[in-house]
Amino acid sequence: MLVSAKDMLNKAKAGHYAVGQFNINNLEWTKAILMTAQELNSPVILGVSEGAGKYMTGYKTVVGMVNGMMEELNMTVPVALHLDHGSFDGCLKCIEAGFSSIMFDGSHYPIEENIDKTKKLVEICKTKGMSLEAEVGSIGGEEDGVVGTGECADPDECKMIADLGITMLAAGIGNIHGKYPENWAGLSFETLDAIQKLTGDMPLVLHGGTGIPEDMIKKAISLGVAKINVNTECQLAFAEATRKYIEAGKDLQGKGFDPRKLLAPGTDAIKATVKEKMELFGSFDKA
Repeated sequence: MLVSAKDMLNKAKAGHYAVGQFNINNLEWTKAILMTAQELNSPVILGVSEGAGKYMTGYKTVVGMVNGMMEELNMTVPVALHLDHGSFDGCLKCIEAGFSSIMFDGSHYPIEENIDKTKKLVEICKTKGMSLEAEVGSIGGEEDGVVGTGECADPDECKMIADLGITMLAAGIGNIHGKYPENWAGLSFETLDAIQKLTGDMPLVLHGGTGIPEDMIKKAISLGVAKINVNTECQLAFAEATRKYIEAGKDLQGKGFDPRKLLAPGTDAIKATVKEKMELFGSFDKA
């Protein structure tokens, strides 16, 4: 049922739109994202950080939940299950568990070590028919304890990694995870343009999609970005809707405390956020 992200991203790059990677944290997240993708007839990538994988008791649990849910929902759109910012060992565990796509984040290693480890994973992914994302230049903000300041990647290093046979490349262009600070300088389109010129048809990945203005998103897509990661925005929407439900005292009315009722407004808020992003990225009706 799960597919590699390769075809969906190659089509996106050629068609000048982007596929959203929406991170999942539990059943509600997964259900909301899958249902919205099916409703909008959009390909989708479910992202799982190592921290979220651990929270959900392990990668095999995640694979079982996603596969079961896709079958029960009669999913017909392409769905990739993707490790987000994986360590080398984390990548191996996800390959074994049945993920269809992985990201190896070797951006904190010297470029030679990043290349060496990426090469090993390229070979494994080829034999398994999986897609592989690599990263050059750290993405700012905090992701599972790794803090970056939003550096810009070296285009020549990007080409070295792209030439190894990876599926997609995440390159730092001043983007950060989490909320953007008021003094954020914006995306470096000069860097992105230079990277695309050297990497050609390779789909590029934009991390930290929460809070980037719409015009910047559209410009990034026009410069080769075919995958955009969204996580914080869904978390904020879920938290806000849940808070409103409780502050309105709805959990105290009848069986409003039932988790299926308590978590419903947050789940609907995730759906609305995902729908908005899929429309912005241009992926609806592209399945």
